Amino acid sequence: MEATQQRPLVRLNEPAPDFEANTTQGPIKLSDFKGKKWVVLFSHPADFTPVCTTEFIGFSNLHDEFVKRSVQLIGLSIDSIYAHLGWLQNIEQNFNVKVPFPVIADLDMKVASLYGMIHPGASSTATVRAVFIIDDKGMLRAMVYYPLTTGRNMDEILRVVDALQLNDKHGVATPANWKRGEKVIVPPPTSVAQVEERKKAGYEMTDWYFSKKSL
Repeated sequence: MEATQQRPLVRLNEPAPDFEANTTQGPIKLSDFKGKKWVVLFSHPADFTPVCTTEFIGFSNLHDEFVKRSVQLIGLSIDSIYAHLGWLQNIEQNFNVKVPFPVIADLDMKVASLYGMIHPGASSTATVRAVFIIDDKGMLRAMVYYPLTTGRNMDEILRVVDALQLNDKHGVATPANWKRGEKVIVPPPTSVAQVEERKKAGYEMTDWYFSKKSL
């Protein structure tokens, strides 16, 4: 018996797998965003389900904040385009929230399989709650998987985008629980000379390897 060939998992700091797909706002191609926008691609288990509904409301309420950061939100599940359209109208009618971002109809599981969104141990017929943050160079920068029963925190996803964009612009890191506007961590020195320079730089220095600064 031949061993089942497994698709390699997507990995951080490697090119995000490209795809073309139909969405509630027409066809899209991931690579079309390269050089233009960051992308937050997220999957949900199924349309017309309560936890997913709260998540779509949450993403919709923060949509303008993602736009300010040049981030394109893209949802996905293995439901049909008609189910998506019906559900989005239902959300607007019941919660007075208009979903402003496209939602991929992935009935053939092409995109879900490409990104490892199907976890048989959780469900063989639904995507788990996965989040993939892709930068404007097309590189996968962060990913998080949640179980079917646990809704995501959209503020945290926005916080990660802020941290990644700050790292790209200033070459700094962010501490635990960091929020936009707070002090950041300066990368530790790698030579004796850099240690001495660090002492003169005027940072908030706790020790030779631990320094913070404001931006």
